[in-house]
Amino acid sequence: MSEIVQQQYDWIRSARDKVFAFLDEIPPVRLHQPVPEFGHGSIMRTHLHVVDCYRFWLESFAFKKITEHRDITAHEIERADVKYARDRFAEVDEMVRRFFNEYRDRWSEPIEQDENWQGYPKAPAPLLLFTHVMTHEFHHKGQIVSMAKQLGCPPPADDRLGGLFT
Repeated sequence: MSEIVQQQYDWIRSARDKVFAFLDEIPPVRLHQPVPEFGHGSIMRTHLHVVDCYRFWLESFAFKKITEHRDITAHEIERADVKYARDRFAEVDEMVRRFFNEYRDRWSEPIEQDENWQGYPKAPAPLLLFTHVMTHEFHHKGQIVSMAKQLGCPPPADDRLGGLFT
């Protein structure tokens, strides 16, 4: 099972690299330009929100570090460029590696939480958490592509940004 989950994440990273290549083509001002009522307000804020999601579920939740969790600040996001986002996702890759190492033989074993996690699932399995962050990333990738279109930065006409078959 671990090899399959690792292969799946490798495909996710490949698709993410194609998104980064697309973002490199977008003028920096457009990455921060608000797109009202869409995503998390801008392309960069939406992309970095994905980092926060990985950090929350696979680090803070899975490793029971609620007191250490910190989202990327608004100030950091306002100054962020594509390199900054790449660096944050490199940190995500390392965190995913640690998560895989910790849960490699326990994908269905519940991760029990205490009462500090009010409003969140009390005992999700590691595979459920990984599935959540993965689908969350692709959901927001779609929003980023749509936001770019609205800002006059159309994505490639083919499925390069889908990332899995090209």
